Amino acid sequence: MAQKNQKMQKKNKELWLYGTHPVMAAMDNPKRTIREIWAVKSVAETLKNPKKIPVKIVMREQIDSLVGQNAVHQGIVAKCEPLPAYMVEDLIRDTKKTEKALVVILDQVSDPHNVGAILRSSAAFGARAVIVPDANAPEESGTLAKSASGALEVIPLIRVPNLSRAMEMLKKADFWCVGMDGYAKKEMGEDKLPQKCVIVMGSEGDGMRRLTAENCDYTVKLPIARTVESLNVSNACAIALYEWNRIHLK
Repeated sequence: MAQKNQKMQKKNKELWLYGTHPVMAAMDNPKRTIREIWAVKSVAETLKNPKKIPVKIVMREQIDSLVGQNAVHQGIVAKCEPLPAYMVEDLIRDTKKTEKALVVILDQVSDPHNVGAILRSSAAFGARAVIVPDANAPEESGTLAKSASGALEVIPLIRVPNLSRAMEMLKKADFWCVGMDGYAKKEMGEDKLPQKCVIVMGSEGDGMRRLTAENCDYTVKLPIARTVESLNVSNACAIALYEWNRIHLK
């Protein structure tokens, strides 16, 4: 299974990261292979490059044509290989002897901006990984990395063919799966989140799929005003991550 998942995570052979924070974070990540960097002259002249990665000085218009005129690339892009696959089995191994560990599962969250923002919050609040289904989830991309502002290099993004199976594996490894559901009976804060906790988020429109919800140990909702139906999924996830961090790491 791990070999199959690894092949799926390596479908993209080429990746262009853009923007100062994503490129700098990639350069600092020993697990990231960077083939070359394109930068405008003013950026290239100030670039710290101890690894001697090839740098090509280009015009801003060339970068625009590569990543799009609306991309906030700040005059720098990097041609990279996708990160080596990190599997659920690896996560379980690495957290086996820890009493406290936090993981995020995203079910049908398809917007790369939201996934990137959740990666950033996960890095800020001590999560060990973000898990997404192989179908209907964004690939590793420049847009996702830009939204993550460097966190893609810090927090493993694990792709799995079956979320329910991944949840079962984590529960056998002493994790509790807590689903975020606006219709849940309990509000977050009524009970402490578990020490080994998986926060499960569904899409903004449909929420979690049935099997995903059924595999949660329990569900909670955020105590928000009735004048607002719901929060953006990345905002809701950040609040849940903060609550776990406040209880267990502060």
